[in-house]
Amino acid sequence: MWWKIILVLFALFVAVTLIRAIFFKPKKVDGVKIGDVDIDEMKVAEHLSGAIKFKTVSRASKDEVDWDEFEKFHQYLDETYPLIRENTVKEKVSDASLIYIWKGKNPELEPMALLSHQDVVPVAEGTEDDWTYDAFSGHIDGEFIWGRGALDMKNHLICVMEAVESLMAEGFQPERDVYLCFGHNEEIVSPIDSGAKDIVELLKSRGVHLDSVMDEGSALIRLDIKGLIHTYIAAIGVAEKGYVDMKITLHDKGGHTSAAPKHSGMAKLANTIKDIENHQFKSHLLPFLSELFETVGRRASYLGRIVMCNLPLLKPLIKLILKSIPESASMVRTIQSVSMCEGSPAPNVLPQRPSVTVNVRPLPGDSIDDVEKHLRKHIRYKDIEIERSGEKEATKFSPTNSRAFNAIRRVEEGLHPNDVAVTPYLVMGGTDSHYYGEICDNILRYAPFNVSVSLFLTTHATNERCPISALEESVIFFREYIREVSKKD
Repeated sequence: MWWKIILVLFALFVAVTLIRAIFFKPKKVDGVKIGDVDIDEMKVAEHLSGAIKFKTVSRASKDEVDWDEFEKFHQYLDETYPLIRENTVKEKVSDASLIYIWKGKNPELEPMALLSHQDVVPVAEGTEDDWTYDAFSGHIDGEFIWGRGALDMKNHLICVMEAVESLMAEGFQPERDVYLCFGHNEEIVSPIDSGAKDIVELLKSRGVHLDSVMDEGSALIRLDIKGLIHTYIAAIGVAEKGYVDMKITLHDKGGHTSAAPKHSGMAKLANTIKDIENHQFKSHLLPFLSELFETVGRRASYLGRIVMCNLPLLKPLIKLILKSIPESASMVRTIQSVSMCEGSPAPNVLPQRPSVTVNVRPLPGDSIDDVEKHLRKHIRYKDIEIERSGEKEATKFSPTNSRAFNAIRRVEEGLHPNDVAVTPYLVMGGTDSHYYGEICDNILRYAPFNVSVSLFLTTHATNERCPISALEESVIFFREYIREVSKKD
């Protein structure tokens, strides 16, 4: 008899699911009405090309930086955007960071900020000839603008400047102040003299609290899976993981290899690595993931919606799948990677202080102190030394119901009616916006460039390039975003 009850319950569940899937559709969003805008795409491409030609390469040692390149880039921006030069207050902060302040009509409103960084990573030594066009040529071939920084992130900086310049040309004045904050050494991990940090300290000293911050993040990606989903994904970074390098040093007697013990200090090191890798951090399905899967799931085909409308029931399975795939595991747990080892200075010397360095990317909710406690707990040797460097705590999550987040929803819906899923996600790397948590509660990371995944992966790599076709839409995005966020409540 019991099996009949189970069968009836199962049939009822299936029936309810089939009906729920019919109504599991995207939530209604009123998109911004995009009017006719005269954006000269090729002119924007030429401006980006010019920006790429300046070798604004950041390096860990300030003595190795060519500061003249930054100065020339600043002059280039002044010459290229005369209305911004005339209608903003420009300040140089730290070694080469910039702030432009565009005054709004209502100084009592909290300002909004758009971030970019001027610096780029160097071209890997020995790979210069692998580029189709010179990495700092800014070559335009009719389809792409080529060069270091084309995607990270002089394209972003130039399109922000283009948007502001064009709004000024129309006589538009925002309700609230608009800050353009351009750091100069974002590509250096946790620098002591961060330009972005100095900007924040300066604004904090003036009592400035920002309404919102927009910085770099994921691009606008097309997701096409036959029979399942066909839509654009605009993934907005609402938080970012932390960073720390943990150098773990062990102690051993050392000595000459001719009288080596059964297990040397290197054996201890091997055991330490095993202990680290065998004790991963616990996984967590944080709220942003539920919102991500629901938002994207609502745009799936009916077959896909049958599955996705039952997300609460599927959470254990989703977490199991995510943590089993290296590329997705980083979304659900703190990642620890053994990346460096040191033994003795010579092949015939037993190591006395062997060490291993673990690169850790803490998930929001796991502090760097938690990471050290975790390592000490699971490494079998208790007399270890742990040296921490490059510390950067994970950020807190920004809300997804803020004016700024809704502005992105409305603008992208206006640009791609009924064909875009705007969803939160977690940034795995780091951005300058990390520092802005002290003066802002709404920090979003998004680059509105319509690029393919394969092209997006050229960031920091050989043949980095930006499609010309992505520029006009990106300028329009920033224009409308500024209009939306700068409004009164």
